[in-house]
Amino acid sequence: MRYLFSTGLIGAITAGMSLLRGTREAPITWRAVLAWISWGITLALAIGAAVDMRRDEHGLSVAYDSPLAPKQTKRAKKQLKAIEKAAKGTKH
Repeated sequence: MRYLFSTGLIGAITAGMSLLRGTREAPITWRAVLAWISWGITLALAIGAAVDMRRDEHGLSVAYDSPLAPKQTKRAKKQLKAIEKAAKGTKH
């Protein structure tokens, strides 16, 4: 539920509402089309960020181009190092 209230999604939804109000009475021009395309990209990125946050929270891997990927990689290396250290401790 908290992913539905992320700032990116709220911002995209409010921007879409104001865009809808602004273009409701106006004729369709290339500027209006570009504005709607831009809004669609913004919404897609906000949804993707929410999906990545959820995947990371559940321990699933995220795409390499996600902003969360470096944190996940760092966490995985730290966990691997701890496992290797524990394995060395049981051998001796």
